[in-house]
Amino acid sequence: MSGHSKWSSIKHKKGAADAKRGKIFTKIIKEITVAARIGGGDPDGNPRLRTAIMGAKSNNMPVDNITRAIKKGTGELEGIQYEEHTYEGYGPGGAAIFLEAMTDNKNRTVSEIRAALGKAGGNLGENGCVGWMFEQKGLITVKTEAKSEDDLMELAIDAGADDLQTVDEHYEITTAVEHFEAVRKALEDAGVPMELAEITRIPQNTVSIDEKKGKALLKLMDILEDHDDIQKAYSNFDISDEVMAAIMENS
Repeated sequence: MSGHSKWSSIKHKKGAADAKRGKIFTKIIKEITVAARIGGGDPDGNPRLRTAIMGAKSNNMPVDNITRAIKKGTGELEGIQYEEHTYEGYGPGGAAIFLEAMTDNKNRTVSEIRAALGKAGGNLGENGCVGWMFEQKGLITVKTEAKSEDDLMELAIDAGADDLQTVDEHYEITTAVEHFEAVRKALEDAGVPMELAEITRIPQNTVSIDEKKGKALLKLMDILEDHDDIQKAYSNFDISDEVMAAIMENS
């Protein structure tokens, strides 16, 4: 995928299995709550909520948890009011970092993000300093065993997708944000099982990183993604397979 950073690939390979389930549930509950607050509690009329519920189910979240999160969002149950914020900065080697956060305490969140970046040799920047590098796109991944590339390509493109590429044992389908829901529904209606379906940010250019900086960046991104207030963390660094192998061998 053009502009897809090494971190994006690493994240999708790692998947939910490497993450703490409690952390995953916390982030999904926040997303469901905010989506319901903004667009209402009916997933049929709220694409963002529908996508969040799909993510919850793919992570085996109990239905009761989903229902409570929706009711907190709509005000039927009392809950914490989260605000959405984005943060931008730089990591080791000058790699751009873009963060999407949901927090009930902005001062705490920005302080902790600044500290994490600074400890890793990076810094928090002004809004807009790197955001232009990351384009919002719909991203859907499907295992290659699920359907032939030609059939899936025809189905996805007819529904409005921009591109389909094979990455390892998955197809990665990218869409414009406004076409994401139509493509997702076309695959769902065709019985195509989706590993991932989300709105993401794809870097339009990448920065090559050496082993030392790469190791520091991977550690930093893990810390950021593990932070309770950070929903998603993006970076534009790229690491060659040789450097990645050296990092894994020496870690």
